[in-house]
Amino acid sequence: MTIRAVVKGVGHFLPERVVPNVEFEKSLDTTDEWIKSRSGIERRHFAAPGENTSHLATKAALAALADAGLTGEDIDAIILATSTPDFTFPSAATMVQDAIGNTKGFAFDVQAVCAGFVFAMANADALIMSGQAKRVLVIGAETFSRIMDWSDRSTCVLFGDGAGAIVLEATDGDGTTADRGILSTDLNSDGRYRDLLYVDGGVATQNTGVLRMEGKEVFRHAVEKLAQTAHTALDKVGLGADDVDWVVPHQANIRIIQSTAKKLGIGMDRVVVTVQDHGNTSAASIPLALSVGKARGQIKTGDLVVTEAIGGGLAWGSVVLRW
Repeated sequence: MTIRAVVKGVGHFLPERVVPNVEFEKSLDTTDEWIKSRSGIERRHFAAPGENTSHLATKAALAALADAGLTGEDIDAIILATSTPDFTFPSAATMVQDAIGNTKGFAFDVQAVCAGFVFAMANADALIMSGQAKRVLVIGAETFSRIMDWSDRSTCVLFGDGAGAIVLEATDGDGTTADRGILSTDLNSDGRYRDLLYVDGGVATQNTGVLRMEGKEVFRHAVEKLAQTAHTALDKVGLGADDVDWVVPHQANIRIIQSTAKKLGIGMDRVVVTVQDHGNTSAASIPLALSVGKARGQIKTGDLVVTEAIGGGLAWGSVVLRW
């Protein structure tokens, strides 16, 4: 008998304000067509003043709990992946813990930028397999609109705000790849590439800072490393591209998504794509896409799903799970 971390519920939340590409034409030397052709993005959501990461995370968490038929008190641990917490501390996860009425569990943030949700799922899987938690609420939430340089057309048009969440529950499995739940994970980082994608602020500078990115270099690393980590995670359990029902990638750029799928040998008809509607929501993008994919009727019980992401650090990784 093997303990598996099985998805029991999923949900997401997007701020009310929708920002189409044409809105950037008023202040930047750019066009809707320029943005779409280079990124695939058509619109994104921006949080309202006073609407912080913990608020988005809480609403996504409540949606996932409702989908699972659970309440906050049914959760043993909360892991929140974010690079845009409300404060340096306390963690945004503890704010969600209070907001959903959880008093018996523990909560903490994970910071691996766009790869954060993959890292958070791997941590949740470890907690469940070790017996430290039976049910873990895993959230990705971001308000990247708060760290944009609005004069830099190469970055500010790419990002959006949002949140997604899943509930993982310890369930007995047979120890085969037919089991529902997380089957394998693969995590990586390489600090030599930290200057390719970073925020130029923090405690050291005494200001929040804004996002800086070497786009071409990030693109090159992304395609190579995303395909590699997905293959590694599949190889760990003796599976291949033909076994995969859905790839749910980090939604950064449609060209990265297409190139990675090609390297994996998987057609775009088996890839969940939401980047056109949400932009790059960093750690929120995979759980958002999982929730939307389920709502569309794409992801169904028993499907083999591969998630993969890369972000600042550089940090990258993947998770193979049966839905």
